[in-house]
Amino acid sequence: MQDRDAVRQQLEMAIEKARKKITRYESLTQPIAPDNAIGRVSRMDAINNKAVSDAALRKARERLSGLQAHLQALDTPEFGLCRKCNQPIPIQRILLAPESRFCVNCAR
Repeated sequence: MQDRDAVRQQLEMAIEKARKKITRYESLTQPIAPDNAIGRVSRMDAINNKAVSDAALRKARERLSGLQAHLQALDTPEFGLCRKCNQPIPIQRILLAPESRFCVNCAR
């Protein structure tokens, strides 16, 4: 495993990036007023875009939660170990899929 300080820094940067995404998605998921003076097709498109943004917001919140959990567990002996086979999980996987607690092989 890499130096824990370097891992901590990577996790903190990823957390900050996730927070910024959440803020952006929250602004895109505001309710669409029914009296908005846009055409019917444009309104349907806006509703569809809002649904996509809602899904992205949920995913970003899950990612943030996973990253924060990994950061809290950083100083424990179990950090970075697969919950199934106890083999080290590469930090790149932890940063890409923080919600996963398994290595690639066990996640299949």
